[in-house]
Amino acid sequence: MEFPKRYKVLEKKIFSKGIFSLIPIRFEDRITIMHWRNEQIYHLRQNQPLTLENQESYFKNIVSKLFEQDQPNQILFSILENGECIGYGGLVHINWIDKNAEISFIMQTNLEQNRFDEIWSEYLNLVEKVAFSDLKLHKIFTYAFDLRPKLYSILSKSGYTEEARLKEHCLFNENYIDVLIHSKINHSLTLRLASLEDENITYDWASNKIVRQYAIQKEEIYFEDHKNWFSNKITAADCIYFIAEVNNTPIGSIRFDINNIKEALLSFLLDPQFHGKGYGKIILEKGIEEVLKLKELYKIIGVVSIENIPSLKTFKSLEFQQVSEIDAYITYEKKYK
Repeated sequence: MEFPKRYKVLEKKIFSKGIFSLIPIRFEDRITIMHWRNEQIYHLRQNQPLTLENQESYFKNIVSKLFEQDQPNQILFSILENGECIGYGGLVHINWIDKNAEISFIMQTNLEQNRFDEIWSEYLNLVEKVAFSDLKLHKIFTYAFDLRPKLYSILSKSGYTEEARLKEHCLFNENYIDVLIHSKINHSLTLRLASLEDENITYDWASNKIVRQYAIQKEEIYFEDHKNWFSNKITAADCIYFIAEVNNTPIGSIRFDINNIKEALLSFLLDPQFHGKGYGKIILEKGIEEVLKLKELYKIIGVVSIENIPSLKTFKSLEFQQVSEIDAYITYEKKYK
């Protein structure tokens, strides 16, 4: 038989970022995957080692049929680095009615020691594109035995929240252990250019005590001053000012002030009632993506209070480099040309 190479349910065949890519799971990777699963059986819902016969049957009779289904219960990928398979995973237990799915992932066993954080983070970024951009799912989640503490920090950095801890849920080595569920919701966040109609809500955000706590300028803001400043910003040629919305509700903003050598100083904030939901990273990612469509930039710079831990983590997760720390503020930058 010729093993299929494209999922009917997906618009795209390959999902890539830099040297990493997800491609529909390949028949040629089945034996390698079997060895990885058997080596890592301790953290999998697999009660005995796989055999060659098991694996051949699974790929020919189960996996191959997923490719032509309108609503498969799982979508599996080979994970490549520079064209070489280093792992496999995908979306499993897909619920097409409620639009959610569990994330599955295994990497090459000998890479776990030194590259666990890097590869897991890259994989999450790619599988989110599959789930949210292509399939339009509402929610994705992980279900993990409480055996791998390194995993949870990666999930947190990637905007996942711990949704549940199932106490003593699984029997492992004659002891009952917890199961942790982390999830991320597709909030369909969009950006639009700010207009004069936004002067009131942006004032409310900027003057909020929680927002002022982390601002560089901590002095009280007066509405008339804000009104004049805001009007100047949204009409200035050297400023790109976006409002972030979820379901047509404004939740924050991101602004880029651009100098004559194509450097942009960014500033972003969230309505405090939306803190802790993973929106900061989404606003930053989308804001950078949109401003680069409008302006040719050499560098983007961000200045963050050392007390603003979520923002510090967000800049690091997006591969901004720390360049200085002055007066309790850290400056990050990322070059684009």
